[in-house]
Amino acid sequence: MTQPALPATNIPEDGTYYRACNLCEAICGLELTVKGGVVTDVRGDPADPLSHGHICPKGTAMPDLHRDPDRLKRPLRRQGDTWTEMEWDEALDHVATELTRVRNAHGPDSVGIYQGNPSVHNSGTLLSAGGFVKALGTHNRFSATSVDQLPHHRAALEMLGHPLLMPIPDVDRTDFLLMMGANPAASNGSILTAPGMRQRLKAIAARGGRVLLIDPRRTESAEFAEHHFIRPGTDALLLLALLNVIFAEGLTKPGRLEPFLGGLEALRAAALPYSPERVAGTTGLDAGFIRTLARDFAAAPSAVAYGRVGLSTQAFGGLCQWLLNALNVVTGNFDRVGGAMLPAPAFDLLMRAKKGERPLGRFTSRVRGLPEFDGELPSAAMAEEMDTPGDGQIRAFVCVAGNPVLSTPGGERLDAALGGLDFMVAVDPYLNETTRHAHIILPPATGLETEHYDVIFHHFAVRNTARLNRPIFPITEDQRFDWQIFEGLRERLTGKKGSDPAARLALGLKHGPYKLTLDDLRNAPHGLDFGPMTPCLPEKLLTEDGRLNLAPESLLADLPRLEALLDAPVPAFTLIGRRQLRSNNSWMHNTPRLMRGADRCTVMLHPDDAASVGVASGDLLAVQSRVGRVVAPAELTDALMPGVVSLPHGFGHGRSGTRLEVASAHPGVSYNDLADPLLLDDLTGNAAVNGIPVALERVEQAKEEVALSAD
Repeated sequence: MTQPALPATNIPEDGTYYRACNLCEAICGLELTVKGGVVTDVRGDPADPLSHGHICPKGTAMPDLHRDPDRLKRPLRRQGDTWTEMEWDEALDHVATELTRVRNAHGPDSVGIYQGNPSVHNSGTLLSAGGFVKALGTHNRFSATSVDQLPHHRAALEMLGHPLLMPIPDVDRTDFLLMMGANPAASNGSILTAPGMRQRLKAIAARGGRVLLIDPRRTESAEFAEHHFIRPGTDALLLLALLNVIFAEGLTKPGRLEPFLGGLEALRAAALPYSPERVAGTTGLDAGFIRTLARDFAAAPSAVAYGRVGLSTQAFGGLCQWLLNALNVVTGNFDRVGGAMLPAPAFDLLMRAKKGERPLGRFTSRVRGLPEFDGELPSAAMAEEMDTPGDGQIRAFVCVAGNPVLSTPGGERLDAALGGLDFMVAVDPYLNETTRHAHIILPPATGLETEHYDVIFHHFAVRNTARLNRPIFPITEDQRFDWQIFEGLRERLTGKKGSDPAARLALGLKHGPYKLTLDDLRNAPHGLDFGPMTPCLPEKLLTEDGRLNLAPESLLADLPRLEALLDAPVPAFTLIGRRQLRSNNSWMHNTPRLMRGADRCTVMLHPDDAASVGVASGDLLAVQSRVGRVVAPAELTDALMPGVVSLPHGFGHGRSGTRLEVASAHPGVSYNDLADPLLLDDLTGNAAVNGIPVALERVEQAKEEVALSAD
């Protein structure tokens, strides 16, 4: 149901415009000045009730993305290595015909779909893609969720009854913030919508509180915290040891939630074998420090433990997120001011949720038998489902707003598998390492051209606010919005017409906790403020028995796997990733202002490790895992625990086969060429991309020769 767009001559009037940045989870309010149809200035919006004027380098680059010459605006069709433009109706007709052809010949599971991280940063996609996905009728659904956050959802389901009931640290009112595997100073917060985290961390100390960071790397966030190293992948052991001390010393105080708790004694029994002395050698943390940390956390007037990517993207991610929640509960820091709390979003995706629903394990992947969660299979299984022959093999593929060749494990294998598909379509504004395999690219309008509401991230926000982002620039007749693309495809596949996502948004706001209308938001260009998080349990629990489950059976059953870690040999070198403030996964590396300066795609390692390998800073270093090998410059730093090496995620532009014209000054290498698709958190199916055993080797040839051989 494509609709005519506004003519290109309709440029915005000169003036000041307000909207939020949708490039990361922080959703910072922006103040944009337009002169002569061009954005001439970008600042943080001081009147935004969530961000209070904070802005990061990504927000200042939004006008660059709008006028990016690499951005696609018309459909492209590939024939061999040649790309030609198409008309929209012709392109949508062709895509629907090809998907139907493959599905009719090989069954609905012969079509696969991957939805990348930007899907939840665009309300047009979030509110409209579901109808199209349902029309495909496939079990082969994948998304970025199983790359970095599935453990959060699994713990939320098992403990509170729904995958989106994820507690958020009340950082603005806590007295003790314990961070594990999180770097909000670089990420701007993740599953923690709290723009300006550096200032928020400073504020904890300013009011006499404490911030403590446990991480294998002394990250940017360590500037605002007391930092301690931990061996990658051992965080669950530390959390069990903290619980061990709290139970053994009678420090539990679940408070008003105690009548609604289930499994407290089972949790006590689970923690009993894990004394600080028993886990100290494996974690690399002193037993005395662990005991003191447990006592200090339990004694604080308010405290909250928060763990993010470093905990979720490891072999024990599900256990970590469960035990973090449990630590907050047993110390009386759950659903209370200064602890872990649940937001009340204006558009609440849980409005129709039913108690006791368990959306997991209803089907499995064809090759490895991996269980689904919330209708999706682990993304680490994508390549094998494409290149392994047999009934149900993926032969056609839809890639939405993602670059999984760079962002999911086993990038080289997936790159090859995509090249062997019968048909592929990408809904994406760029020709990149993944979309280059598509037969058709359908580019949606983006950023400053779209109306947008942050449906997902208000569920993770430290303050309850709502803001509708109006478009600044009209699209041309050659462009289409994301919702028009999805509804157009759905109509062609089913014969049923869809609707504008604004209607769905209006309905959700009307029935939400604040009974809003779209006009209420349109008349509040800086957003509306509904105040801080407030206690909401047990009323909001969605477990079948209405209790918060501290000892879910599936999580207890995973503890023997963790037990084996205590006797496992320690690899000589272990690889971890790292976030960077001036990019977001594989996005924005072709934005010149964000890529200025030295090469950021380096292998960080401790000077002692560098000496053992014989490398100096700037030397080329080969990193080898079971599945791949990459070469990047060495960067020596004592900010890493000895035995740990770090490479940033999201680089590796311009891969083998076709040279892409990427404007990035530093294309780098792909972390996920080293990530092993067979390394998963067995409990949740999340990719275990942190804690990869690797070997290191100094590379003798010149950097230019390595770059040529990589091409």
